[in-house]
Amino acid sequence: MNERCSIDGTIANVVYQNEENGYTVLRLVTTDGEAVTVVGAIPCAAPGEDLIVEGRWVSHPVHGDQVQAERVERSLPTQEDEILRYLSSGIIKGVGAATASRLVQQFGADTLDVLETAPDALLKIRGITPKRAREISESYRYQTGMRRLMDFLSANDLPLFLALRLYRHFGPKSLDAVRDNPYLLVDELYGVDFAVMDEIALSMGMAGDSRRRVEAAVLFELSYNLNNGHVFLPRDKLIAASAQLIDCPADLVETALDGLMGRGAVRWEKVAKVEACYLRRLYDAETAVVEKLERMLRVQADRLDYVAGRVDSIIGEIEKEQGLTYAPAQRRAVELAAKQGVVILTGGPGTGKTTSVRGIVSMLDRMGCTTVLIAPTGRAAKRLGELCGREAQTVHRCLGMVWKEESGEVSFQKNEKEPLLAEAVIVDEMSMVDLPLMAALLAAIKDDCRLIMVGDPDQLPSVGPGNVFGDLIRSGRVETVALTEIFRQAQASAIIRAAHAVNEGRLPELRNTAESDFFFMRRQTPETAVELVVELCKERLPKNMGVPSGQIQVLCPTRKGEWGTAALNRALQKALNPPSPEKRQKVWGETTFRVGDRVMQIRNNYDVLWLRPDGVTGAGIFNGDVGVVEDIDPSGELLTICFDDRSATYTADMLGELELAYAVTIHKSQGSEYRAVILVALPAAPALMVRGVLYTGITRARELLIAVGDGATLERMAANDKQQRRYSGLRWRLRQGGA
Repeated sequence: MNERCSIDGTIANVVYQNEENGYTVLRLVTTDGEAVTVVGAIPCAAPGEDLIVEGRWVSHPVHGDQVQAERVERSLPTQEDEILRYLSSGIIKGVGAATASRLVQQFGADTLDVLETAPDALLKIRGITPKRAREISESYRYQTGMRRLMDFLSANDLPLFLALRLYRHFGPKSLDAVRDNPYLLVDELYGVDFAVMDEIALSMGMAGDSRRRVEAAVLFELSYNLNNGHVFLPRDKLIAASAQLIDCPADLVETALDGLMGRGAVRWEKVAKVEACYLRRLYDAETAVVEKLERMLRVQADRLDYVAGRVDSIIGEIEKEQGLTYAPAQRRAVELAAKQGVVILTGGPGTGKTTSVRGIVSMLDRMGCTTVLIAPTGRAAKRLGELCGREAQTVHRCLGMVWKEESGEVSFQKNEKEPLLAEAVIVDEMSMVDLPLMAALLAAIKDDCRLIMVGDPDQLPSVGPGNVFGDLIRSGRVETVALTEIFRQAQASAIIRAAHAVNEGRLPELRNTAESDFFFMRRQTPETAVELVVELCKERLPKNMGVPSGQIQVLCPTRKGEWGTAALNRALQKALNPPSPEKRQKVWGETTFRVGDRVMQIRNNYDVLWLRPDGVTGAGIFNGDVGVVEDIDPSGELLTICFDDRSATYTADMLGELELAYAVTIHKSQGSEYRAVILVALPAAPALMVRGVLYTGITRARELLIAVGDGATLERMAANDKQQRRYSGLRWRLRQGGA
């Protein structure tokens, strides 16, 4: 199986079709008379259509062999009997079997041409009014527009599911829009690689020095570098990178850049002696964050809190209630939360950050504040809620995120016009909050709302653009309490000692003792490392230490190579969830998804609907969310995945957004905590062999950490404090405001 093939035939019937994304299962009768099942993105498919399908043969455990379509050429029927079958399918709104029969009797082989070009002729048919004729013609033109759009996508080897996304945005003019500006498909909404689209655009006759091509290169460089954490790019670097991307003179890029700035698509400003070029939305986000924080800080300076004189006595009450005495830094954190409007609390593992947060929540309760607890990820929010004994939400859910399919943009129901009804907001895992999310959060809280931001600045920065937490701390504008003392009970944990050793640039102690919670197991080669990881997950930890496989998370700096997460996942799936007649599975590309598999969402999908056991529904599964495949329906086209307390249904074409998650990269583990972590460390790309990666991996373990690999690699990572620079103007702007 998985052999490439090309078949042509006529659609006999459509078994299943998802109207939202066009995913289709159909039966095709080939020119040889053979019936073949075809699956893939084929929007608006209907019986009677002729298809030429290029794809791969795959084997379904229930339905046998089928073709997974990658490229489809469509042509409408030309024979009267096929036209009748096509129209009788209900594919055209307002046309049923009886109307289809009358249309074909009246117009014969010209029926489809009449529907598209001469709708007034339909009035000859009994029962068709002018309004109905108009609706029938519009519905048919939608079908033909979609078919031509798919023909264009197919001819250029572009994903067919893009047809529906384009049509939702541009309607009947979709194909014209793409032909006019092929580079619009590079937008995040469509996700086509720039190099691919550039080749297509040039093949369509676009000049190599055309303004549209050069502007597209500039916008692509700015968008692409958001993935590297940059909020802006220096003008000289942007010009050089864009010129290199499309091999054109720098002066052409300068001219194009000036044009983009003139239209407001790119914003330019001198930031700390750097000529900074921003995408408009990132410029707006950065300036909005600064303006809002400045207003909050002014309110804070003018505030005369009634509680200020009672802080000491209230803290005493809280200490008595919780049976403890705060360390000086912890006490200061609780005091500032009472007196100030904006506060940052930082600290590594074992420094009492959780105790401080509980104290802050108690203080705010005694002040009568309505307090909201939030975190960037579902798991981080769940942990925060458990630690504080009350509900916590993700930032997205708290703000009422809404995805606009037509524009491909995220908006939030909570904003300046409809702010959160909160007098205090506590945000945990702040190092994960990127600039756009910070802007959305600040827009949704009132100027006099207290904001307490909690996090570990030594962890990896956010995946998205900006270094918000670090910039806020280093700006010196926000009151910051840094917890540094490791409490005696925490010092007993080898995991916590290892984390702090790494943070200081030292190799953790690798001597194993029976009572320790951190063990090092030396393996010098990828083969032996993978073999040991499988053995630990399948046998040794469950049997010898009572840790079920489902509570063990394997972490690794890299996806690639013989010991990266891709290789580890294949080995772990084979060992922990092997094929079985009792378990349904679905093959997608090179990955097999099986009931019981642990999986991770690898990109934001704002459309996925989910249901909680309490009946609450919502939409959106996000990059880094981890779930378990609960069920695969007998057809193999629908998968039910449980993400913590949310159950979501995926169609087969959405499986490209999932990957196995028995092993995940350390970057993807941010915001999560696991009972047991197996950390694999062997030589990898230099950018990954850094202290922040190792520190973040170590601090994901709650009860047990096992490092597998090369001690020299761990030592090199601990010693390497190199941090990739992120271009951001947030710290500079905040300092300017306080000057």
